[in-house]
Amino acid sequence: MSIGKKIIAEAVGTCWLVLGGVGSAVIAGDKIGNLGVAFAFGLTVLTMAYAFGHISGAHLNPAVTVGLAAAGRFPRAEVLPYVVAQLIGGVVGAGLLLLVARGMPGGYDPVASGLGANGYGAHSPAGYAASSAFFVEVVLTFFFVVVILGATSKRAMNTFGGIAIGLCLTLIHLVDIPITNASVNPARSTGPALFVGGWALAQLWMFWVAPLLGAALAGLTARALEPDQVLRKARPGPPGPAEQVPTRA
Repeated sequence: MSIGKKIIAEAVGTCWLVLGGVGSAVIAGDKIGNLGVAFAFGLTVLTMAYAFGHISGAHLNPAVTVGLAAAGRFPRAEVLPYVVAQLIGGVVGAGLLLLVARGMPGGYDPVASGLGANGYGAHSPAGYAASSAFFVEVVLTFFFVVVILGATSKRAMNTFGGIAIGLCLTLIHLVDIPITNASVNPARSTGPALFVGGWALAQLWMFWVAPLLGAALAGLTARALEPDQVLRKARPGPPGPAEQVPTRA
């Protein structure tokens, strides 16, 4: 698959993640509660895993891309194009959501209402301190990427990988929504933050550093546990088993 097709799939998939996941919180959060929002995020990843998994791997998340690269299961040369595409998708998804939200009776002010942006301290839904927010983002991203790497292992039943990954993201949101509004995804955090500005941009650093750190640790863990799945450089002739390792996430 060409890199152009892959990055289009990543941009569209990440747009769907933000529109569906963050949109459920902004538009219907008072009706469906945290449980409903958590399932919405899980369903966005689940649906895109089956829609675009065969094209780009459906990472939809810079942390996932970095984690796969750290595990040796994704070409490092494609990390930057993937991350750029994911960021574009996240921003477009947040923009589409804001366009819809402004049609609410009385309108919608992203600065006042937050547009589902991630935060800590005074901007944490339950007032959690920065230290707790950073720790939970690292740990939850670590386990999210561990599940992705396990579910997409060549030893796993890959047909059901998307279900495990979607349910894992649902679980993560059930834990993390009260703490940070649940990020574990820099692209998901960046989109709303750009429209909210102010505090959301000032706190955005955490939702890049913590998820990327957790993902890198997960990738290195998987690399140590399953070194046989590290991608090898292409050799003349038919690809060997190590070059056929799936990268779907």
